[in-house]
Amino acid sequence: MKKIIALFTVLAFMLNMAIAQEGSKAKVQEPKKEVKKEQEAKAKKDEKAPKADAGRVEKNESPAGAPLKKDGTPDKRYKENKEVKPAAGPTKKDGTPDMRYKENQAPAPKK
Repeated sequence: MKKIIALFTVLAFMLNMAIAQEGSKAKVQEPKKEVKKEQEAKAKKDEKAPKADAGRVEKNESPAGAPLKKDGTPDKRYKENKEVKPAAGPTKKDGTPDMRYKENQAPAPKK
């Protein structure tokens, strides 16, 4: 009798795992890829079109040509908007300041 209960428990567990695996596949949404393809095609068309107003600044761009967020602040994802702070002291191989040295650390707040 114990063997039958153990077998039934194992089968129920396996069935539960099989159902759980099928549920995760159903959540995948494919239409997003089509939208991206349409946007890429539209972008290619825009590149081919002649630019009559090349001197005009777009609404979401700064005068330097760097993109801005909707609220008007610079978008830090773009290289033009990132501020590069020169290191005062020693640097690592990749050019970032080495924080082990006092010259590169921020001053401690005063109490």
